Amino acid sequence: MKHTVSRTLPRVLRRRDARLCLAAVLVSGFGTSALWLVAGVWVKDLTGSDGLAALCLLALWAPTAAGPVLGALADTVRRGPLLIGLHLLPAALLPVLTAVDSPGRVWLVFAVLFVYGAVGVVQDAAESALVAGAVPASLLGEFNGLRMTVSEGLKLVAPPAGAVLYGAYGADAVVLLDAASFVLAAGLYACLRVPERSPARGERERVRIAEGARHLWRHPRLRPLVLAGGATMLCAGVNGAALYAVIDALGHAPAYAGVLYAVQGAGSVVAGLLAGPALRRLGAHRLAGYGIAVTAVAAGLRAVPSDAAALLCSAAIGAGLPCVLIAAFTAVQRETPDALLGRTAATAHTLVLAPNAVGLAVGAALVEVVDVAVLLAALGVVWAASAALMRQSAASPSRTADRSSSDANPA
Repeated sequence: MKHTVSRTLPRVLRRRDARLCLAAVLVSGFGTSALWLVAGVWVKDLTGSDGLAALCLLALWAPTAAGPVLGALADTVRRGPLLIGLHLLPAALLPVLTAVDSPGRVWLVFAVLFVYGAVGVVQDAAESALVAGAVPASLLGEFNGLRMTVSEGLKLVAPPAGAVLYGAYGADAVVLLDAASFVLAAGLYACLRVPERSPARGERERVRIAEGARHLWRHPRLRPLVLAGGATMLCAGVNGAALYAVIDALGHAPAYAGVLYAVQGAGSVVAGLLAGPALRRLGAHRLAGYGIAVTAVAAGLRAVPSDAAALLCSAAIGAGLPCVLIAAFTAVQRETPDALLGRTAATAHTLVLAPNAVGLAVGAALVEVVDVAVLLAALGVVWAASAALMRQSAASPSRTADRSSSDANPA
């Protein structure tokens, strides 16, 4: 597998547009990851309220529920210019936050973060559609794996960097850094040379928001992948809510969560590098099934009160979850007509990622009334059942269609 990675990654990175897209993700993602942490700390410092600090994350996530509606915008205009505008908009909006200097103005933080989150939903849809035209179908898995590696790697670096910058120079410095990162990303997208056809006026008028959802539901290969992805992220939310109970069982302070998050992020970075070649060898359904199975075993073993087990399971969960996401989102890019891709990608993101917030809420309630070992064991069983369903789906007659000739292992 290592030889396959070393052979396929240069094929992706040799493509100019792929490099530019990854660079834009790196630049804007750094600013976003830094602000994500600092916003909550900033609100906490201004108000002293844990609840208001938590609302920062909710404000960012809430627009995900409107993904099918927001994603339709990516099918009505050319995606390249849209991405440029979508990066310049938050760059112009973020400096408003420099006026926040008292608890009475904290509402500005929530308003800006809500718009920030809505723009991000459209950005993801437009980028998914644009990348599908910039990168050959045979390399989409590798590209999405690299994108996952970049995103997860940033989560290990950017939040601590943002915290240091906040401590030294205050929130304004982090806000302006994020705004500058969006300007630079817009410049990188402006350099793309992806041929695009402008949708005709009649096509824009006929855009139907529900068509993306109908496409996913009717497609025999996409439906099980998206449903499995949503179920996986629902369980991931419950698993995340149980984290501090696991830490208590280990006898550590809550700050130990930082260690476990870092190990999980490292697992995701490795998975991102390996997922593309694995997708070519296994196909989307089998890769997703193996990823869920690894996560199921790791979730169950987290109940063992051992530091070694906790670290190993965190790494395994970090490696398993990206396999499901990369398999599902790459399949959507490959199996969806260009005219539908913005809506379909946004709908898939909503169906897969939004259940994570539901899982967090359910897990927060369950962890108060159910022993954490029992909860994690039950979670492992549910995940294992989902993996079995994916394996059955991979063994169906449609499996051969899931692995096109371009995805076959080049023996």
